[in-house]
Amino acid sequence: MTSKTEAFEEYGAQNLTVLEGLDAVRKRPGMYIGTTDSQGLMHCLWEIIDNSVDEALAGKCDRICVTLHADGSITVEDNGRGIPVDIEPKTGLTGVEVVLTKLHAGAKFGSASYNAAGGLHGVGSSVVNALSSRLDVEVDRGGKTYRMEFKQGHPGVYDDKGKEPSAHSEFKKTRKNKPTELRIVNTYSDNHTGTRIRYWADPEIFNSTAKFNYEQLIDRARQTSFLVPGLRIIVIDENIDENTAQEGISDEIAANSHPREQQFFHEGGVVDFVDFLSRGEPISDIWRIKGQSSYNEEVQSVDENGNLHAQNVERTCDVNIALRWVNDYETVIRSYVNVVQTPGGGMHVDGFLNSITKQIRKAVEANARKLKVSLKDSSMRIERDDVLAGLVAVIAVRIAEPQFQGQTKDVLGTAQVKPVVSSMTDRQFKELITGSKRGFKEQSGKVLEKIVGEMQARVQARKTKEVTRRKNALESASMPSKLSDCQPGNDDIAELFIVEGDSALGTAKAARNSMFQALLPIRGKILNVQKASVSQILANKECSAIIQVVGAGSGASFDISQARYNKIVMMTDADVDGAHIRILLLTLFYRYMRPLIEQGRVYAAVPPLHRIALAGKRKGEYIYTYSDDELSVRLDELNNSNIAFSEDVQRYKGLGEMDADQLADTTMDPRSRMLRRIRMEDAQQASKIFELLMGDEVPPRKKFIIENADDFDRTKIDT
Repeated sequence: MTSKTEAFEEYGAQNLTVLEGLDAVRKRPGMYIGTTDSQGLMHCLWEIIDNSVDEALAGKCDRICVTLHADGSITVEDNGRGIPVDIEPKTGLTGVEVVLTKLHAGAKFGSASYNAAGGLHGVGSSVVNALSSRLDVEVDRGGKTYRMEFKQGHPGVYDDKGKEPSAHSEFKKTRKNKPTELRIVNTYSDNHTGTRIRYWADPEIFNSTAKFNYEQLIDRARQTSFLVPGLRIIVIDENIDENTAQEGISDEIAANSHPREQQFFHEGGVVDFVDFLSRGEPISDIWRIKGQSSYNEEVQSVDENGNLHAQNVERTCDVNIALRWVNDYETVIRSYVNVVQTPGGGMHVDGFLNSITKQIRKAVEANARKLKVSLKDSSMRIERDDVLAGLVAVIAVRIAEPQFQGQTKDVLGTAQVKPVVSSMTDRQFKELITGSKRGFKEQSGKVLEKIVGEMQARVQARKTKEVTRRKNALESASMPSKLSDCQPGNDDIAELFIVEGDSALGTAKAARNSMFQALLPIRGKILNVQKASVSQILANKECSAIIQVVGAGSGASFDISQARYNKIVMMTDADVDGAHIRILLLTLFYRYMRPLIEQGRVYAAVPPLHRIALAGKRKGEYIYTYSDDELSVRLDELNNSNIAFSEDVQRYKGLGEMDADQLADTTMDPRSRMLRRIRMEDAQQASKIFELLMGDEVPPRKKFIIENADDFDRTKIDT
């Protein structure tokens, strides 16, 4: 056994390791970029892009170009002021080398160059350099183009031998402690400036699955163009052949590729952004909350001697918020600090949400009688989730030296921002939601009605969950009296048939298997929920009965694991009215019980239109057809085959005209029936179609009908 004295002798200063320069970044990359997969790779790209965007925020840049090269490298180019090329006196290095090789170095620790910037820790560019197998930088300043090259963060010179730059080219490293020469590679007569950085991700750092995500890049470019009005962002993908951008390419090629070049330029700011993000029918116009306020913050400042000391400074906070509600239950909130997205939210989001929730509660209390809300009922209280349902908002603040939780900047931690945003939202949103401003009274009324409806739906969903999933005889009264439920214990195969009309219900009762098939009749066409508010839906007997019987809640509170049936089958007549009823039912499921469709648990029954009774030797046999065209074909086949049949072909006008055994064989018995599963491959496209066909706007629907009248095909209904 080793003694304690021997252990001390074995552990000495020689056991300590000192990582110099950027070696610490390569040793622990996760500390700086989060992960070494595709997410970390994209974070490196954001660091370089954000430096260019900071120039735009400072008013010194109006164009950024991002190029994806065929060899996997990326170039980010801007027309900003260019990285300083003169000597930094403390290190004796050029500004370019300081920025790209020294951690916590840059112009963003003070307020002279950047009042609001996304890159704040001074590690972004140097970290990207450290994690690159090669990085080239060119700076245009003072009529000259300066160039430097790096390998894994170390300066030197690549010999590309006149060929396209490559990370595999021969590299000569600059000798240690020798100032690196910033080469002048070009001169020009005009006075343009800018920076170009091209880098190759290091395969020694990033895993084999790490790839640049084109869709994420496009989304980031688009959102930045919204947040910095007047900034043009260009994305070029050299992996796409230039010919695909020209006329004459095949539809197949166009459908399986993206454009070689995309440009983004917006001048409407966050208002345009909210409009772009909005899906579904708007309940309100886009409302604005904006302004500027100040706060005090104690920070560590660098004095003229390079020493840090505490200093109390006054900061300015610019707030720019746009919001609206749409007729949906999904929430879309994008938050930003100095154009950097904060997916985890933070102080600015908390201040905004706290204030709008508080002001909406006050407005509901003030209009309780009109909104039919009982103030004595403690459960009838607006919660944040009620406010969030259907909310689309963009929250952007600009401040100097914000505090983020970690280098990945997911959450804003500057506490002083919360009361600034909260106070501004309190004052301005109050004027909007109380309807005191001209033209806002009707809009605010619709918003309050929607939020109260969401509250009622949430309360109802909670009550439903408190009831056992299968009711015994003593509890059956809690379900609609017209429900003919199936026997308990068969939840994995239970089916709910929504039946059109009481007459069809009678036949269906005799045709069903009560072990696992339940029946719920509806009277004709249900409420069009595309045009209705949540409170109207809950007040509608048919809609509320369907929601109650399914038993999983509705909207944002819908929990598919609580659904009482494995299949929902719409069983309506095989006519135009039946098709209309199915569309209305599907609108209800899509808007308020969407997971049922997403998981393929909603079906349309396919009842026959005709019955052909065979004669002669095959008397007692029947053939069912489902369209007039199919009937004609089958009759011709029987005639050609000399098979006798009754000339009196029965045509079903409705489900109620069928005998129980006929309905069972053709529509309800799993062994012989035909069901059409409802799928939703593209939710956004489906939403647009529902809005077009079932929304309030009549002119677009009329235009659609006129333009597509010649292409109408009855066989495509329900497909």
